[in-house]
Amino acid sequence: MKKFFLLNCVLAATLFVSACSTVKLNDVPVEDKSASGISADSLNGANVKSGIASVQAQGLGKMVLGPVNVDKVIYFDFDSYTLKADAQPIVQAHADYLRINKDKKISLEGNTDERGGSEYNLALGQKRADAVKKALSLLGVSESQIESVSFGKEKPAVQGADESAFAKNRRVELSYR
Repeated sequence: MKKFFLLNCVLAATLFVSACSTVKLNDVPVEDKSASGISADSLNGANVKSGIASVQAQGLGKMVLGPVNVDKVIYFDFDSYTLKADAQPIVQAHADYLRINKDKKISLEGNTDERGGSEYNLALGQKRADAVKKALSLLGVSESQIESVSFGKEKPAVQGADESAFAKNRRVELSYR
């Protein structure tokens, strides 16, 4: 209990300090991580064990998986990059996995809903991805294993202009590579 309280205090302090910093948009590497090279035929040979499909990374020739039965999406409140309490077990499980599997790397892809300008949303998406990165780092994950990028409002998970769609688009997706 004391360890959990201390972790929360450190996480809150880190998020407070990061709230005071600014994100330079020129320093944000944005690249297309779409699955354009994957076809339905290439997925036909995917192994399925316990209801989880293994995915083969392009060109690597080995299987890449994250922790089993753990969400790979963290949602945020409107105009916020503060991790919510329900994100803590998700971050902890991914941190445990990455500390054990030092050869694995994770990409944290920050996203926003469609409200706001492009530059603002790119910065907010980056702050969301960086918040998850800092939380993973505080839990002992090497920064060399983590990449954070922002897609802003360019890659919505759900189309629509209602609060339900907005809520699903305010997220960080965790992708292993």
